Amino acid sequence: MKTHCLIISVLLSIFMISCRKNDLNLDFEDIENGLPKGWSSFHQEADFSVSLDSINVKSGKYAIAMEFTGDIVNYHGFTIKLPHYYDGEKITLSGYVKTENVTDGFAGLWLTVNSDPLWKPYEMSFMEQKGITGTTDWKRCEITLDLCHTEGNEIEIGGLLSGKGKMWLDDLKISIDDKDITKAKLYQPKTFPATEDNKFGIHSNIIFPELTQQKKEDLVLLGRIWGFLKYHHPKIAKGNYNWDYELFRILPPYLKATGKQQRDSILIKWIEQYGNISKGKPRQSTRDAFLKPDLLWIKNSHINLKLKNLLQDIYANRNQGFNYYVKIRPYIGNPIFTNESSYMGKDHHPDAGFRLLSLFRYWNMITYFYPYKYITDKNWDSVLQEYIPYFIEAKTRLEYELVSARLIGEICDSHALLYEGWENMKSMEGARQVPVAVKFIGNQLVVIDSNSTELKKGDIITRINNKPIINIVDSIKPYYPASNEASRLKSIAENILRSDQDHIQIEYIPFNGKTRRINMETVNSKQWIYNSKNKKDKHENFKLIGKDIGYINLQNITRDDIISIKQKLFKTKGLIIDNRCLSPDIFSLLAPAFVNKTTDFAKLTQGNTDNPGEFTFSPIYRIPKSEKFYSGKLVILVNEETVGNQEYTTMAFKAGNNTTIIGSQTGGFDGNNTQIILPGELITFISGNGVYYPDGKGTQRIGIIPDIEVKPSIKGIKEGRDELLEKAIEFINQ
Repeated sequence: MKTHCLIISVLLSIFMISCRKNDLNLDFEDIENGLPKGWSSFHQEADFSVSLDSINVKSGKYAIAMEFTGDIVNYHGFTIKLPHYYDGEKITLSGYVKTENVTDGFAGLWLTVNSDPLWKPYEMSFMEQKGITGTTDWKRCEITLDLCHTEGNEIEIGGLLSGKGKMWLDDLKISIDDKDITKAKLYQPKTFPATEDNKFGIHSNIIFPELTQQKKEDLVLLGRIWGFLKYHHPKIAKGNYNWDYELFRILPPYLKATGKQQRDSILIKWIEQYGNISKGKPRQSTRDAFLKPDLLWIKNSHINLKLKNLLQDIYANRNQGFNYYVKIRPYIGNPIFTNESSYMGKDHHPDAGFRLLSLFRYWNMITYFYPYKYITDKNWDSVLQEYIPYFIEAKTRLEYELVSARLIGEICDSHALLYEGWENMKSMEGARQVPVAVKFIGNQLVVIDSNSTELKKGDIITRINNKPIINIVDSIKPYYPASNEASRLKSIAENILRSDQDHIQIEYIPFNGKTRRINMETVNSKQWIYNSKNKKDKHENFKLIGKDIGYINLQNITRDDIISIKQKLFKTKGLIIDNRCLSPDIFSLLAPAFVNKTTDFAKLTQGNTDNPGEFTFSPIYRIPKSEKFYSGKLVILVNEETVGNQEYTTMAFKAGNNTTIIGSQTGGFDGNNTQIILPGELITFISGNGVYYPDGKGTQRIGIIPDIEVKPSIKGIKEGRDELLEKAIEFINQ
């Protein structure tokens, strides 16, 4: 009976292994609808074709052929996702690649882990890394990557063709730690002790004494040390402790300390209870780092020598590799904060302990992983002490939301808005709206569109409910996080005429007239949704202005438009690209047409979980040249509506041989978003990468500086003119 069961078990194992191998279809022999079953195109472009080839094969009946068929240099991948994640340290993809006339790029294998491209050649011709080029016979290629075991991992494999030419792909194999994937064990997520600690739930039960100056300083010290240990102490960073709850455990005795000596003794005992640090060769900082950790506070703190030495010892032997609380997104480089609980819903008011936790969590995230901490208006070190009493004394949910919004605003980043959990603040704005759209021209609030019979374009609003506009702006701007004033005023203008009242008193000055007052009826804000981008003709993605000037509105541009644009507009003497809007991420299809050689246009910084607070530059991002080069004048229109990715796009266009930027200061916030979750389901974001020109000049807060500054005038608004576009036409015709 036992022998019979053993035979069945062995047969079942063989069957499972066989299924796992065949499911991947690595030899492309299992065909469905004319292509290998389970496989699909990545970044599918009309200028590439994918087909089965039964003549050019390495083994078996079929190989995959990918070919560039158009004139827009880009990339195309053919991939399959693995159905499982595997236990091990390394994954290796090997296979054979054949090429024919591959130029302006490369051909090679494709391997990703955790849905993020880690293979350097994926960075295409923007990078110096190269795959196979030219014409070659079948060549064996191999990629090996780390298996980083974190939540949400998945693996994708395949082939990639960047640029022109043709490639073939065949006979792929996958191994885990040098063993065939059919023998690999499936990964079972590790259970961390931190997730099993349920001591506190949603109540910290912390009672704070009177906040004397010494108590404030003590809490600043605790906040610094708590965050330092979270990201540096090997046993804490590996997820052995729920570090939020450990704060609640240390706070009661710490708050009772009667002097610095007793305080330091409590801190030393607290740190030592987490075990000895394994000592080896001291960790080193990256020699050419753009920013390095600022740990002078350890040296300068008024703490005893034993505590200083203990903290410095932890730093010298800090955590390396996996960090339970943060990781750097592969290839992209922005931080991803992990295992950060909100603990309670957005309708719950966190108690004082959780509010202090919220401040400590956010302050340390910014301290160690925000790439622009060094350009905030306030010294970030001073913010912690300033906000401790504000958070502890926030008695209502509304007060908690308001103080959180103010704190978030201190990083001077327009990405850093409260996206979730600010329902009480939102209700203060009001559910009704005066049916006009306004914009700040300088410090004047000007009507730019109206459904009202009273207010007209060009009218200047001076008071709302008898309050001067400048006073209103000063009172609310701490709750409008922004990279620069242009970005802040744009956000304020979108909400300044909202109210819960049926009528609002407006004082205004008609164009070339005298001051007037009216009571304006409000409408449901959902009935008046104004956005300048919606005022543009959605069908007019591109056009000719006269015979010699082309115009492209990036807002609704599609990939299918690119070929028509090149056919119809590339013989003009000037081309205007309107980037005053949110637009699709297709600049890589247009930017190469404006350079006559591969050209640098940007570089990014990324953080380092092995040395929190350190930021290093990525390789230079480059624009590859295109066969169809535009030789006329290129003008890019920008203003405060040009934000984030549109600023990055403008940087790429600026690298062109004959490019001029016309307009005004852009939003000044760039870099991939990183989400931050705080207690009470507050959700905000930061710019997770630092974005710089190749020479190291920054863009955050500054934005894109126009070559020719043009701002709309009140007279131009009244007359319905687009003065930036007029200036662009004038410039081209000069």
